Amino acid sequence: MDCFSEYPEVEQILAKGITKTSIMLKNGPQVDLRIVEPSYFGAALVYFTGSKEHNIDIRKIAKNKGYKVSEYGIFKVSPEGKDIFIAGKTEADVYEKLGMEWIPPELRESRTEIELALQGEIPEDLISLVHIKGDLHMHSDATDGSDTIEKMIRACKQKGYKYMAITDHSKYVKIANGLDEKRLLKHCEEIRKISASIKGIEVLVGAEVDILKDGELDFSDNILKELDIVLASIHSNFALEKEKQTRRILKALDNKYVNILAHPSGRLITTRKGLEFDLDMVFKKAAENKVALEINTHGERIDLNDINSRRAKELGAKLVINTDAHAVGQLELLKYGVVTARRAGLVKSDVINTYTYNKLLKFLDKK
Repeated sequence: MDCFSEYPEVEQILAKGITKTSIMLKNGPQVDLRIVEPSYFGAALVYFTGSKEHNIDIRKIAKNKGYKVSEYGIFKVSPEGKDIFIAGKTEADVYEKLGMEWIPPELRESRTEIELALQGEIPEDLISLVHIKGDLHMHSDATDGSDTIEKMIRACKQKGYKYMAITDHSKYVKIANGLDEKRLLKHCEEIRKISASIKGIEVLVGAEVDILKDGELDFSDNILKELDIVLASIHSNFALEKEKQTRRILKALDNKYVNILAHPSGRLITTRKGLEFDLDMVFKKAAENKVALEINTHGERIDLNDINSRRAKELGAKLVINTDAHAVGQLELLKYGVVTARRAGLVKSDVINTYTYNKLLKFLDKK
């Protein structure tokens, strides 16, 4: 507790004791440290990783069985008032005593996980980082990235990826040095030339193409057909009214060359709200047209979030987890997209960059 409270970034110590210390950090968040006996540790993990609603559900199930549950364990209620400790050392012990499978922490949100656990139907193939076979959204120094094409390819190969895509910006995003048609075609040639010299990883040649205000794309179909993969995204006109924004996105999704809708809501967590559009209509159109919806892990995006990713799955759409990396180091951010996808309850088959390369090519081919 002394070590924790003396952390250099502490702004204020709110409380300090033997079992609980609370601090405020200089950059804003409150952080609590709890210490429990080893025999209570599993119960404490369940309690503090579950949402309030999840814990209420747990307590209802316990009460129906004649138990009480808290961060200190599961107790059998005694008529004499002396409750008897019966489980709590591990999370699995807690859930098992309540007649449930162990529930992964990311699912403890009081959505459908309780029912699934009671029926023994928690997905065994909940998406995991080891399932990811490639990253399909990244930028090079041809536009606003800081690393070369070769560096990005070699970094992805070093991560063990089977495939990747270089997807630099289209011309509309002038601030990002977006590519015009002439530069794009030359850029594609360069990617193919460099990738041919690096064995052990497949490199898709693509672009992140802006969706213009009227729903048209920043490149014509004659240019798009030269690409292996096309990401469509919005970087302007964020304040359009809901109906117009919806029509704009739906029109873009009807383009036969679009494979991925990148960072669909356009939100930036601390600085910009998401776009106003009909999510269900867009998700249904994406499913219908075989367009994957992106969970983008770059910076402050995490877009789609877990709730919208879950809804996209319910409506039949596939998802993809990408970093939108602008430098080699940002490739590591993909893990946050995986956590988001786990919170959404996504399994391996819901996410296209878990596919084998051949299966991915079949998904991308919409002829």
